[in-house]
Amino acid sequence: MKKTISLLSDNDRCELLQILSECFPDPKSELIFNNPYELLCAVILSAQATDESVNRVTPKLFSLAPTPLKMVELGVEGISSIVRTIGLWRAKSKNIYEMSKILVEKYESEVPSSYEELISLPGVGSKTAKVMMNVAFGLPTIAVDTHIFRVCNRTGLCPGKNAKEVEDNIVPLIDEKFLLKAHHLLLLHGRYVCKARSPLCEECRIRDLCRKRI
Repeated sequence: MKKTISLLSDNDRCELLQILSECFPDPKSELIFNNPYELLCAVILSAQATDESVNRVTPKLFSLAPTPLKMVELGVEGISSIVRTIGLWRAKSKNIYEMSKILVEKYESEVPSSYEELISLPGVGSKTAKVMMNVAFGLPTIAVDTHIFRVCNRTGLCPGKNAKEVEDNIVPLIDEKFLLKAHHLLLLHGRYVCKARSPLCEECRIRDLCRKRI
């Protein structure tokens, strides 16, 4: 028997995303950036860190190194001195330096848009690559972070044992009209309503569809 990927019907999934679209009419990344390169650096820094902590350091970082070449010139130590308030700053500084160097040498300082090219860059895994594809290049894909993973499992939208399993199965379950914004709709709902601890179930607009409550 084929495994049921979603516990929600097609109509319920559409209704869920329609309601979230009303809750978050302008869903977008809360990272501060001006172009794909800045977004890529910010997303690398955001791993296991809050967007707020990243936004506190990137203005200075990008003012000193607004391009891959300038970032290479800044060097690992220069990057580290700015981002050391962020968790895993040593590894992230090295990854940003190495990533920038590759962009200069291989991509004429432009960030590539394909999944395969993105994940070949230092510090870029599947989630970061798909964030870039969706946010920077407007491609219909969904990166699954801890918030989206939690929402997908609690609601029954796309249950999975881990983020990779959800990521592999979720796109076909999303109606085409929601694909470009589904990532941020689910992320923002998880961040502000369907919280890991003390979820705001009584305030939740999609509670009647949520399998956690049924």
